[in-house]
Amino acid sequence: MSPKAATLVLVLLAVAGSQADVSADQVASVIWKYFKELGTNAKDTVDQLQQAELSKQLNTLLQSNLESVNSYAADLQRRLVPFATELQARLAQDSQRLKEQIQQELAELQAKLSPYADEVHQQIGTNIRQLQAQLSPYAEELRAQVDRSAGELRQALEPYGAELRERLQGHAGSAQASLRPYADRLQQQIDRGVETLQEQLAPLAEELKAQVERSVAELRQALSPYAQEVQGGLERQLARLSLQAEQAAAELRERLAASGEELRAQLSPLAQELREALGAEDESLRQRLAPLAKRLDEHVAQMVEAFRQQAAPYGEVFGQQLVKGLEELRQKLDSGTAGAEDHLDLLQKEVQEKVASFLSTTEQAKS
Repeated sequence: MSPKAATLVLVLLAVAGSQADVSADQVASVIWKYFKELGTNAKDTVDQLQQAELSKQLNTLLQSNLESVNSYAADLQRRLVPFATELQARLAQDSQRLKEQIQQELAELQAKLSPYADEVHQQIGTNIRQLQAQLSPYAEELRAQVDRSAGELRQALEPYGAELRERLQGHAGSAQASLRPYADRLQQQIDRGVETLQEQLAPLAEELKAQVERSVAELRQALSPYAQEVQGGLERQLARLSLQAEQAAAELRERLAASGEELRAQLSPLAQELREALGAEDESLRQRLAPLAKRLDEHVAQMVEAFRQQAAPYGEVFGQQLVKGLEELRQKLDSGTAGAEDHLDLLQKEVQEKVASFLSTTEQAKS
C-alpha cells in the first residue's frame, strides 16, 4: 500500500467511524481531494526508502485503527485500496481524453450556433435575468428564515440570564444547590436551539438547487433547436451547469451547518463557565456568578447577531455562483474555447457515480 493510499484509507475510516452506513458523497469527496493532491503534489518523487518507512508507520497506525472499527469498515478498507488505485489510473487517462473531447465539442457547437449567435446570446442573457429573478425570492426567504431562527434562539436563551440573577438574590448556599441543574439545562437549550435552527435552514438549499435545475431545463429547451446536430456537446455543457448547482447547494448546506456549529461552540462555554463557578466556595459564588449573569445576556445577543450577519447573505452568494456559470457558458459558446478546468467537474461527477456504485456493491456483499 502506498503512503497516499494508506492516508486515504485512514481518512475514509474516520468518515466511516463505527457506523455501518457510509455516505457515498463523503467518500467521493475524500477520494476526489486525494486524486487532485496526487496530481499536483511535486513531492511524489521523494526517496523510496523514506516512502517505505512512511508506509510501514501508516500500516501500523492503520492496523491499530482497525481494532476499533467494525467488520464492515475493515472490509471496506480491503476493497477500497485496489478500487481507488484502479480508478485513479483510469481517471488519469480519461482526464486528457475528456479535455480534448470537450474542446472539440465546443468548437463544433460554436460553429453550428454561429449563424444564430445573436439569438443564442440573447437567449442565455434572458435565462440569466430569469434565474436572478427566480432565485431572488429564495435568497430573501433564506435571509428571512435566518432572521427568524436567530431571533427564536435568542428568545429561548434570554430567560436564562434573568433566572440566574433571580436565584442569586437568595442565599449563596441555596443558590448553589438550585443552580446545579441550571448549567445542564442551559447547554441543552443551546444544543436544541442550534439543531432547530439548522433543521429550519437546510431545506432552503434544496429549494434553491431545484430552481436552478428548472432554469437549466428551460435553457436546454430554448437552445436545442439551434444545436440539432451537436446535442451531445450542448448536453455536456448543461450537465456541467447542473453539477455546479449540486456543488453550490452542497456548499450552501455545509456553510449553514458550519455556521450553526460555530454558534454552538461560541455559546457552550457559557454553560461550562457556569459549571466551574458552581464549584467555588459559598462566599465567592455570588461574586463569580453576578458578572456571568450579565455577560450571558450580552454574549448571547452578540453571538446570535454575528451568526445572523454571517448566514443571511448565503442565498445571494449561491445565486451569484450560478449566474457566473451561465455567463461562462455564454462566453464559451461565443468563443468555442473550453475553460482550463471544464473537464475536472465532469471527472468529479464520474468519481461520484463510480464510488456510489462501489459502495452499493460492497453493501450488497455485506448483506
